[in-house]
Amino acid sequence: METEFKGLDSVKEYYGKVLKTSQDLKTSACCSTESMPLYLRNILKEIHDEVKEKFYGCGSPIPSNLEGMTVLDLGSGSGRDCFLLSKLVGPNGRVIGVDMTEEQIEVAERHINYHTKKFGFQKPNISFIKGYIEDLESTGVKNNSVDLVTSNCVINLSPCKDRVFSEVFRVLKPGGEFYFSDVFSNRRVPAALKNDDVFVGECLGGALYLEDFRRMMQKIGCNDYRLMTTSKIDLIDEEMKLKAGLIEFYSMTVRAFKLELEDRCEDHGQIATYLGTISKAPNAFVLDDHHTFETGKPIPVCGNTALMLEKTRHSEHFKVVGNMSQHFGLFDCSPVPDRKLEDKIGACC
Repeated sequence: METEFKGLDSVKEYYGKVLKTSQDLKTSACCSTESMPLYLRNILKEIHDEVKEKFYGCGSPIPSNLEGMTVLDLGSGSGRDCFLLSKLVGPNGRVIGVDMTEEQIEVAERHINYHTKKFGFQKPNISFIKGYIEDLESTGVKNNSVDLVTSNCVINLSPCKDRVFSEVFRVLKPGGEFYFSDVFSNRRVPAALKNDDVFVGECLGGALYLEDFRRMMQKIGCNDYRLMTTSKIDLIDEEMKLKAGLIEFYSMTVRAFKLELEDRCEDHGQIATYLGTISKAPNAFVLDDHHTFETGKPIPVCGNTALMLEKTRHSEHFKVVGNMSQHFGLFDCSPVPDRKLEDKIGACC
């Protein structure tokens, strides 16, 4: 496996030796531009400074309702997101971080005991494994063993993205969730930039072209995934702007469930009501960028959305009326005003 992913040597060098802290980055691609909810910001205050200084991410891919879950973080780096997740899953949950960069793994492992004591746990609920996200089997992660897979601006660095997505859906339990932030582009990145060490290290050279991402997901049987947030990336460095030309780069957070979903939104006359019982979301539950369920308010949903609420860890927090025994054609999803790039991906609405 070391030989097979030899092309990742420049990435290891960039994140292990070239970058000392997030202040050394030349773009905003690997900096979190997404606002964290207050409860996550409060946990972030408990995270060790060195862990935060060596964090490189483009979003906040941490969903709610995680108590007792088993979570796998791909490209865990210094462990910032893993430690946040550690607090959220609690002492009965488990967090596994996988990263190929030895220097980053060392930072993360050095602070396991610090965070265990900080969170008041009797023993660590977190571990870090040196390995490749393209080959999770070699790290010992078994089929159908994980409730949630997260990743923060890492998959773009992989030369074998299709294998990453395939591995994610192998290890997820039925109804499990893939929730990740990464860099996407509005057109395919040319070979010259894919082989540019700085462009790759800054998370741009391997940006996922939206349509190629859609095709990869369909290939592994994921017909409907949802956008959470989208923000355009600023190229701070003038030379990088010139090289990028008219390519636009976006930081996006996406969620996908391991469910048998249709490739279009179909209307089965179903109604979903959020019960308001998720502790961090008493007033509303946000499924994606165009589905917000206010507590107690019945909302018509397509068949795919109904499954995302009924057949996942969220099931006890929703009342879904109706089933798929009746069919009324395509679900009427009116476009959300001012949506542009987002309209191009995802099956629903």
